[in-house]
Amino acid sequence: MNAAISPIRILAVDDHPLVRQGIAGLVKIQPDMILVGEASDGREAIQQFRMHHPDITLMDLQMPEMNGLDALIAIRNESPGAKVIVLTTYAGDVQILRAIKAGAQAYLLKNSLHEELLKTVREVHAGRKALSPEVSYEIATHATDDALTPAEISVLRLIAAGNANKQIADQLSVTEETVKSRVKCILSKLGANDRTHAAIIGLKRGIIEL
Repeated sequence: MNAAISPIRILAVDDHPLVRQGIAGLVKIQPDMILVGEASDGREAIQQFRMHHPDITLMDLQMPEMNGLDALIAIRNESPGAKVIVLTTYAGDVQILRAIKAGAQAYLLKNSLHEELLKTVREVHAGRKALSPEVSYEIATHATDDALTPAEISVLRLIAAGNANKQIADQLSVTEETVKSRVKCILSKLGANDRTHAAIIGLKRGIIEL
């Protein structure tokens, strides 16, 4: 099939207009691509997807109203064959794995070179999956780590929100000793020096979100 007759139809989803403009400008000069729609949050992304049925959706993860991961899950539930490339500023391994499990075909950092983005769009359109080297490194680095339990993640989330052990115990309806024990496990599993360091690691890796 001639690429000029049937260009790759792209939907760009990002809450930053400048990012969408950058993608639009990049796609415009490609003979084998066309931008069919734009969205600034997850809900809009689902509407635009239903309207245009793009070949490729470029999806940001951190967005207001509805995040990219929830939009990705909703789109893939409606259209299991949908091809989604996650484009984000975060290389957290937990977040990456969530997106891949939800059906993303590729995961790229926004600082990727234009050539890498275009190459990935073409690869995914051809039916292949793609991860940038940084993303592959993040996953490999933590592949053998002990994962935090749901209870430990609840504690970490409250630590990141600035709560002391007693406040955490009250909110989770557990004893302060239980919280201390969970904090100890969290520090050990994340290789963190203290509570603040643990919260930073948790946010960076996508284990928790503020």
